[in-house]
Amino acid sequence: MEVSVDLPFDLDGLINPTEDVAGGFGTGSFAGPASLAASVPVASPRALAALSAAGTQVGKPYEWGATGPVAYDCSGLVQWAFRQVGVTLPRTTYQQARAGSPVPIGALQPGDVIVLNRDGSHVGIYAGEGMILNAYDRGYPVGLTPLNRFSIFSIRRFY
Repeated sequence: MEVSVDLPFDLDGLINPTEDVAGGFGTGSFAGPASLAASVPVASPRALAALSAAGTQVGKPYEWGATGPVAYDCSGLVQWAFRQVGVTLPRTTYQQARAGSPVPIGALQPGDVIVLNRDGSHVGIYAGEGMILNAYDRGYPVGLTPLNRFSIFSIRRFY
């Protein structure tokens, strides 16, 4: 199944960065030990496909407890998007915060599930460029929200 969505940035450029003249990739600022960076799995192709699937739902309304396809709550959107690409996620934000593989902030990639707020009460899919694709709240349709509006509770990667 191929799903396509127009995102307000170049997803291919985020997935396939061009090599710079110093021999590294991109302009990231991860400054941790090499062993930590090496132990973090690479971005998940199925997670990128889930991000694309979630993008097809942009504009649909938020409804607490909704799991699609007419309306969504935050965890319902994430669960629905990953189900479209064959990945089974738990239903609630709190369950999603403990599933999958943990990812440190310096290794955040598009497609990662990012659980937000100090109490872990919100979740979305990282879309790159500091944006999260999510079902935010009543009165806000599914769409992109700046990540800097939230504190990060946990980041999870699913394959």
